[in-house]
Amino acid sequence: MLQIQFSAADLPAGGVLALLVAEDGPRPPLFAAADAATGGALSRAVAAAAFGFGSGRTCMILAPGGGFDRVLLVGLGKSAEIGVRTVETAAGAAVTALGKLAESATLAVDGVPAALVAHAAHGGTLAAYRFDHYQTRIPEDARWRLDRLDILTPAAAHAKAAWAGLSAVTRGVCLTRDLVSEPANALRPPEFAQRIEALHELGVEIEVLDGAAMAELGFGALLGVAQGSDAPPRTVLMRWNGAGTDEAPLAFIGKGVTFDSGGISIKPAGGMEEMKTDMAGAAAVVGLMAALAGRKARVNVVGAVGLVENMLAGNAQRPGDVVRTCSGQTIEVINTDAEGRLVLADVLWYVQDRFRPRLMVDLATLTGAIVVGLGHEHAGLFSNDDTLAQRLSAAGEETGERLWRMPMADAYREALRSDIADLKNVGGRPAGAITAAKFLEYFVNQVPWAHLDIAGTAWAKKGVPCTPKGASGFGVRLLDQFVREHYEG
Repeated sequence: MLQIQFSAADLPAGGVLALLVAEDGPRPPLFAAADAATGGALSRAVAAAAFGFGSGRTCMILAPGGGFDRVLLVGLGKSAEIGVRTVETAAGAAVTALGKLAESATLAVDGVPAALVAHAAHGGTLAAYRFDHYQTRIPEDARWRLDRLDILTPAAAHAKAAWAGLSAVTRGVCLTRDLVSEPANALRPPEFAQRIEALHELGVEIEVLDGAAMAELGFGALLGVAQGSDAPPRTVLMRWNGAGTDEAPLAFIGKGVTFDSGGISIKPAGGMEEMKTDMAGAAAVVGLMAALAGRKARVNVVGAVGLVENMLAGNAQRPGDVVRTCSGQTIEVINTDAEGRLVLADVLWYVQDRFRPRLMVDLATLTGAIVVGLGHEHAGLFSNDDTLAQRLSAAGEETGERLWRMPMADAYREALRSDIADLKNVGGRPAGAITAAKFLEYFVNQVPWAHLDIAGTAWAKKGVPCTPKGASGFGVRLLDQFVREHYEG
């Protein structure tokens, strides 16, 4: 992770400097000082490029004098509109522009309100994320070099204190990205469970259910998905008791299909390698638990993830099979590629029955239908509780991890009726994301609940400020903000 330092707002003697500047009002003191030190090179560059300091826009000035190798100007947009996302985006744009150019850089944020300075570190660190563990030859011009960032601000002490908590969220996002980026042969269910055990160091209580324990509890739906793989399944329960009372916990549940071949209903070969990311919901829950524990959140939380591989074998689950869930309800398996909802069915029921949570939120790369409907800009939000849905939506807007609420009318249940069991696991192509959510609703037992279908947002097809191409870590910042805003005592 990018090393961050906060220092007084004094102009450095040289090196690589980036300045965050609003498009209106007087230029901040460090811009004026750097402009004077370079003999007006910054002002001339702004005029020559007609650079307007729009939000996230950049202007690179090479060898401007004054001992500087480069000076990067980054726009903050209008002063009245500067907020958390503005600052994070600008810092992310700065780090992205400088990442391959120098091992260290200085970022001047003396024009940023003191309360937002730590968010410059957050945005810059998220932008610097790279997953290159398996690359043995990286061309010199493609190698990421930046590993230290010195942030200049009149509020250095305040920013350092704020960063102590916010950096835990940053680490949670990076942990989620690491897990989602791993190839499926390196992160099968037992290995995934072992990595979760590292949260012990943060004070998280970990309990692992193996196949025998799940069989005893009646997890017939989850075990049906897992039976075609030689990698044994796991359900991992994580508990953070930060409230220091017997207060009922919040519960977050993640789908953890470490590879999804589709099973007997096999997927097409094209793009199947992307199915290593079908555990992004579980990864987000793990990252969230790391973030909450890392910043010592004053709340009780349960995280639960069902970890399986969906593979083909002589004993793999077949279309037409009927499985009995932890709830006692039976399911006719019409399509073995609709496996994530089977995993969640058992885990959702078990969590509500054992922990009696105040609410449940599940995250899952559940349907291609949500990508057809919402693309990659929003995750689908389904809920049985209006207040919960509103709070999640607001947290999504604040963090940039946006949600779009979808309908949940009971009429959609008709598509799930089975002739042989209590329900079937697919309802056909129409409204596929909605009927998947209605399926999950059978297993929440009227607990306030929301389902986030993150199939379109868990993996970034192209890089943007704060989110390089690849695993996005979607859900960690959103849910941390949700918890922080409404549930911490």
